[in-house]
Amino acid sequence: MGGQRTFVRRVGLGFLVLAVVVLGVEAWRTVTPAAALAEGSRVVDIAAHAGVLAIARRLADAGIVRSSAAFVALGVLRGSARALRAGEYEFPRGTTTLGALRLLESGKVRLHPVLHPEGATVAELARALEPQQLARAEDVARVATDPVFLRSLGIDAASLEGYVFPDTYYFTKGLTPEIVAGARQRGLSVHELLTLASIIEREAVVREELRLISAVFWNRLKLGMPLQADPTVQYAVGKERRALSRTDLATDHPFNTYVRAGLPPGPIASPGLPAIEAALDPAPVHYLYFVARDDHRHHFSATIAEHNAAVARYRLARSR
Repeated sequence: MGGQRTFVRRVGLGFLVLAVVVLGVEAWRTVTPAAALAEGSRVVDIAAHAGVLAIARRLADAGIVRSSAAFVALGVLRGSARALRAGEYEFPRGTTTLGALRLLESGKVRLHPVLHPEGATVAELARALEPQQLARAEDVARVATDPVFLRSLGIDAASLEGYVFPDTYYFTKGLTPEIVAGARQRGLSVHELLTLASIIEREAVVREELRLISAVFWNRLKLGMPLQADPTVQYAVGKERRALSRTDLATDHPFNTYVRAGLPPGPIASPGLPAIEAALDPAPVHYLYFVARDDHRHHFSATIAEHNAAVARYRLARSR
């Protein structure tokens, strides 16, 4: 019997050692850049509605991560496996598995600058968009002469020629002419659309809340209320994703949406396509307020009384 127990202990110890080795290998894979990223940066498209398993396989196939299993496990441990954002991402040289996961958690998709200089025509702008695969030149030309689209902008002309202000514009992949047209119909420039979408992106954690958060901001804009979005203040005072003080909230800064009504001067982050679409299609609700219930979701309210009660309730819950 003693020999049997010794044998069982040895087998158990062997399995334990093997498990530790396997876990150690997987941990090493998460903190060591894949071979492809040791050479330089890489760009990868993450499809909309892709699950964490599909995303992990896509990243492994592209040489971004060493192990798809390690990527999935890390996403589950961090609680972000179901909250990864679609879009086109550029993974810098030396990015680890954790770094790749954080990038997809943040939604900081790749921005494409397109210069529309003085003297350039709409046709030239269309041809500048096509090589970056942002839009087909023929689609841009079609929208630029679409009577319904032009009327929605209040342009009494046969085309957009002369109405596109010379500037450098920033586009994300998936920002089609239809999306641009939708922005114009809502009275937004592309710059304003990306600005609003960037705030929605930074406020939302789960995709299901994008349109609800968009609705809150649209409802406030319509009423002339300040957006009071914490991420804009964090951007203004340089406290990215950190708690704000009363002094921070009172800081007089163009990006502080607590003290300035309307949209800030520009984007505060890179919005993903889902956030851009949410900015154009807010949920049909009357909410004006929201407060964090936990690290992922928010409680939405239509009145200040409801909101204050929710704030008190969740503060009490966190203090316990």
